[in-house]
Amino acid sequence: MHDFVKYQALGNDYLVIDPLRIDLLGLPSTSRAARLLCDRHFGVGADGVLLGPVGPVRAGEPVVLRIFNSDGTVCGRSANGLRIFALHLSQYHQGGREFVIRTLAGDTSVRIEDLDAGIVRADLGRPSFEAADVPAPGLTGRILDRPLEVAGRQFRVSCLNNGNPHTVVPLPEVSAAFAQEWGPLIAGHPAFPERTNVQFMRVVDRRTVEIEIWERGAGYTLASGSSACASVSAAHALGLVDRSVRVLMPGGVVETGIDAQGGVTLSGPVEQVAAGTLAPRFRARLGVPAVPAVPDVPDVPDGEPGRTAAGVTAGHGATGVAARHGTEA
Repeated sequence: MHDFVKYQALGNDYLVIDPLRIDLLGLPSTSRAARLLCDRHFGVGADGVLLGPVGPVRAGEPVVLRIFNSDGTVCGRSANGLRIFALHLSQYHQGGREFVIRTLAGDTSVRIEDLDAGIVRADLGRPSFEAADVPAPGLTGRILDRPLEVAGRQFRVSCLNNGNPHTVVPLPEVSAAFAQEWGPLIAGHPAFPERTNVQFMRVVDRRTVEIEIWERGAGYTLASGSSACASVSAAHALGLVDRSVRVLMPGGVVETGIDAQGGVTLSGPVEQVAAGTLAPRFRARLGVPAVPAVPDVPDVPDGEPGRTAAGVTAGHGATGVAARHGTEA
């Protein structure tokens, strides 16, 4: 049985941890544990932690997920994280293709379009550009193409919330160096008391944008699903792109779509990287028991659906972990 399973979506990597295996929510500081796990030198290394399923997994009901950034802060919703968790659910728990995943930002529908290729689609719904929702309490109305002064430099920005706050900065050219220089300054600007994710965006044509990303809880990242959606939402609201847009990021490409109501969908690849156990001394540093309280259950041979000790069918690629949640096939 694994302590963690690591996935990446275009270089945006997450650790999936089952709270029945490692109860991070029961620790005195879940934030500290998340930071330690995500540390690329002293921990496993990741952009964030996906803690779930929280509670039982039942067919037809939302699956609860908690998300933590690499700095230990809570994340309301991560589009890549949701897509990763859906693939994880399919492989280790429910064996299905469509899920409703519940995070602090609400419910999100996620669908696996191609299991073998790891192509997963998330429906993020319609974002809000209202200052009160971003939040940006010093401003009013919709924040579209507004001036923002940062360290003596003027930017034109559009701000929105699609489960997380975002500030999109259209520019004629974008680069990693520019994002790393100006990203933290905009993310921590006094206009955004809860901080903001930042996307530096170049419109290539009406069906393509290129972005560089600075996340408020992870810093510079190679890819971000919610950032891709935020950029496309802002570009469409500004009349710069059509409804179907490819988003180019340093880690790769995703496809987005905007419906007539402004709802945004995101589709792209997800890949499992590794699965493993934590060393006893590292578990002690996290503050979790050296020996998991949940007993192991027999593995199910890859590709051969079987029945675990709890009488639950585990689908392709499962290793018996589904039984511990009372999963209904």
